[in-house]
Amino acid sequence: MSETYFRKGFGLRAAVGPVLSLSYASGVVDRLRALGHSARAGDVTLKLAREFGFCYGVDRAVEYAYETRQQFPDRRIFLSGEIIHNPDVNRRIEDMGIRILPEKGDAASRYAEVTAGDVVILPAFGVTVAEMAELRDRGCVLVDTTCGSVLNVWKNVHIYARDGFTAVIHGKHYHEETKATASQALTHSGGHYLCVRDRKEADVVCAFIRGAIGADVIRAQFAHAASPGFDPERDLARIGLANQTTMLMSESLEIQEMLRRAMLDRHGEAEAARRFRAMDTICSATQDRQDAVLRMLDEGGLDVMVVIGGYNSSNTQALARICAARLPTYHIDGADCVAATLRHRPVGAHDETTPADWLPAGAVRIGLTAGASTPNNVVGEVVRRLLALRGRTVEELVG
Repeated sequence: MSETYFRKGFGLRAAVGPVLSLSYASGVVDRLRALGHSARAGDVTLKLAREFGFCYGVDRAVEYAYETRQQFPDRRIFLSGEIIHNPDVNRRIEDMGIRILPEKGDAASRYAEVTAGDVVILPAFGVTVAEMAELRDRGCVLVDTTCGSVLNVWKNVHIYARDGFTAVIHGKHYHEETKATASQALTHSGGHYLCVRDRKEADVVCAFIRGAIGADVIRAQFAHAASPGFDPERDLARIGLANQTTMLMSESLEIQEMLRRAMLDRHGEAEAARRFRAMDTICSATQDRQDAVLRMLDEGGLDVMVVIGGYNSSNTQALARICAARLPTYHIDGADCVAATLRHRPVGAHDETTPADWLPAGAVRIGLTAGASTPNNVVGEVVRRLLALRGRTVEELVG
């Protein structure tokens, strides 16, 4: 096969579909859906968000990984980092003989083992411009699963850079997707970027725009989150907002308004309109999952919330933040966290903890949601284990 770049799979869905269904589908989840997303077994009531788990982009990326193994059964296959942020999915992919390459200092070091005869899968987050160039130079076969929502952000960052605007990216500067997005700004001469993680960091940028703090403060605080040679006086004069697609939607919109008002205060209405841009780059799947959990919280009647997904999954972290503001919330990365005790990572923490008496005595109502990288089989097993804590089974569930 002479072609070396694939973005639309290999047409092997019929071949890999049964394997994917066996690996990731869940009769438990199907049962909860059939019961209207809310069911009871004894004194335990479970309520599942209407939108949760695998999104289209994640589903597509995982399917392409399985198709790649089917298409190239005898080739070495590498994956540029985790395909998605879910430990169960990544373990299954490694079990197929696909090797996940850890991040290293530079692209040449990361792909040192890759040769022209090898296959490299690019994850749903995408890779940086430098990594793509390195891989093309090596002449290997590339299977690109970059999510369409991420590509949309890249397109807008290109427009910003082309028109002389610095991309201010709401995202985690160390996250794979944000690094890939930021690198797009540097493909144009004079292109620059600055990453802000949250409202607090955005407020610092706004203070500089208004003239309340100096450029040295920006250089010091954002040394690892800005483009090389970043000059605040020059590069924050015209800005365009973008975002990591899995961040909290409400926060992205709030940061957008903060920056717009800062430019308005500094330059006046007419000039601010020429100096500030914002394009809608919020992932629809991320928004749908956040909206669904907000609706469930607004309906009330829950005692605790369990959020399922990888600890390094930004969209799962966002769901946990939303829930934790309203009721006791437990973010777990998989079913293994649910045993006689519960292991979870509190919002904003770096380590797991095991709380005592996390499940209230007597009748209890548990809300459930899962990040966009969490497959149904993991959700289903969590449900089984939660019911088992009270001596109940899935078969007892009634609407």
